[in-house]
Amino acid sequence: MHRVYKYVLPEVEKELMKLRLFAQRIPDQELRTQALSSMDSKKFHCQGGGVYAAANLERRHVLIPLIVALQTISDYLDNLCDRSTSLDPDDFRLLHQSMLDAVNPEAQLQDYYALRSEKEDGGYLHHLVRVCQSQIAKLPSYGSVQQQVTELVSLYGDLQVYKHIRKDLREEHLLAWWARHRGDYPNLQWNEFAAAAGSTLGIFMLFLAATEERLSKEDAAAIRNIYFPHVCGLHILLDYLIDQEEDQAGGDLNFCNYYDNEGLLVERLGTIVNRAREDVKQLPASRFHRLIIEGLLALYLSDPKVRHQADVRDVSRRLMKNSPLTRMFFLINSIWIRKQQA
Repeated sequence: MHRVYKYVLPEVEKELMKLRLFAQRIPDQELRTQALSSMDSKKFHCQGGGVYAAANLERRHVLIPLIVALQTISDYLDNLCDRSTSLDPDDFRLLHQSMLDAVNPEAQLQDYYALRSEKEDGGYLHHLVRVCQSQIAKLPSYGSVQQQVTELVSLYGDLQVYKHIRKDLREEHLLAWWARHRGDYPNLQWNEFAAAAGSTLGIFMLFLAATEERLSKEDAAAIRNIYFPHVCGLHILLDYLIDQEEDQAGGDLNFCNYYDNEGLLVERLGTIVNRAREDVKQLPASRFHRLIIEGLLALYLSDPKVRHQADVRDVSRRLMKNSPLTRMFFLINSIWIRKQQA
């Protein structure tokens, strides 16, 4: 936490400030609004992702700009799709091609807005893609992790396409997508797989791994399988858990609503927490990754949204019961950070 406060959070803030200045010059009002809004309302995504740089401070000047830029693309596009003037899956697919290009240092830039009416972003999205490509080129073992990163980014893009199309088509496409992958994840339900696909934590972990010299492709595949699906799934299910009221009001899809009852939701979340803990034991710095898991639980379950939703409050209490001291530390720390930012 000393590293996070001294190095990570200030440097994440600097990167976001540079991007904010760029976003303020976006000519199209709608694109400018969504770009700035994504940084205002989702800054904690970049702060959370930046924690991975604390595990290798010598490479933080590569990792922090890379993580902030890729997460900012993700949050910006999520805003564009959530509040889209379009329901065209091809439009959503083309927008998310920018993320695939961002993690491929050899990729050529494209017109990612070609299928929508709002186009003039003043080079903002291209700038974000170039930042990612330039930082990735500095990772000594990126060649070993590139396939795994690309697969996770591709799954993320699939999810964003299917969850934002016409409401009457969402579940049909999500279930068809799950049918193509369910054989690889026999212990998951379809909504848990979809949630895991929505996390960027596995991607950031692979970026961290690529800072090491001579990482093998076999090690990269093992790391990906350690993080996906359980650590990634826990991350996004917790996000959906606290957003249930908002999503219901906005008519948005929420993966926590697909459990038959609250008891089953708690049971499945508990199972995923335990499997995530077991998975990260296989990593050399397993204690760091255990802290990530406990920090996720504390961060989300201490969110002010929890207090205003009786069902979510009850689930949170049950999940926090008999919490280890590390989780309680992060709980207090999360509350303190929110007060400071307020």
